[in-house]
Amino acid sequence: MPARPPRAPDASDPPSHPLPLGARAAKKVEPAAPAAPGARLAANQLRRMRRIVDAAVDLAEKGGFEAVRLRDVADRSDVALGTLYKYFRSKEDILLFALNEEMDVLEQAMAARPSANGTALERAVEFFRRATRAIARRPQLARAMIRAMAAGDADTVMKLAFLQLRIARLVVATLRGEAPDLAKPLDQPAGSATEQAIAQVLMNVWFSSLVGWAAGLHPERVVTEHIRTGAGLILAPPAAP
Repeated sequence: MPARPPRAPDASDPPSHPLPLGARAAKKVEPAAPAAPGARLAANQLRRMRRIVDAAVDLAEKGGFEAVRLRDVADRSDVALGTLYKYFRSKEDILLFALNEEMDVLEQAMAARPSANGTALERAVEFFRRATRAIARRPQLARAMIRAMAAGDADTVMKLAFLQLRIARLVVATLRGEAPDLAKPLDQPAGSATEQAIAQVLMNVWFSSLVGWAAGLHPERVVTEHIRTGAGLILAPPAAP
């Protein structure tokens, strides 16, 4: 049987590369001159993805995780449900994408204003305080994102792994009191093995405490207190009796 010719790309197909993080400007910027058909196609796809993510974030801000129903997201973003599935496999997938965009903002802030003062312990506590505030400033959305992180969905594991690498890079830079090297590929380890281990432990404490905050077990300030306790045991352990 002769081989089928390759299918021509459809206007609703997603781009072959992921939407750049922090690409909210895509919905505001218009090309200064007529673009080639391929460029117009990519721009249309980016705008479509932007509408999907913005719709999901809006629903989560108003009603939390349960309010993010894919059919409602499709309706609000003015795309067919089948088209939405070409970009995202689940609502967890969309929420983790949005969380990675929040991390993009935090990265830029840390690069512009790195934590250079105080001890490594003080810098670590301040970093996680800033990170917690950045997430928790929109509580309903934050709780939805945290549930997405804890879902254990095989389809979202790559986004979660990517997010952890980004946070670890920021933690290591904070421990050193320097700006993060955002140009360095994430597949290249940040810092020494010891620094990476410290970053991993602190991230585990942070995530566990965020889950407790999301469940209503304690207020936001306690997340920072948990980090202070954990970081203190690692970076400034008490003297042996």
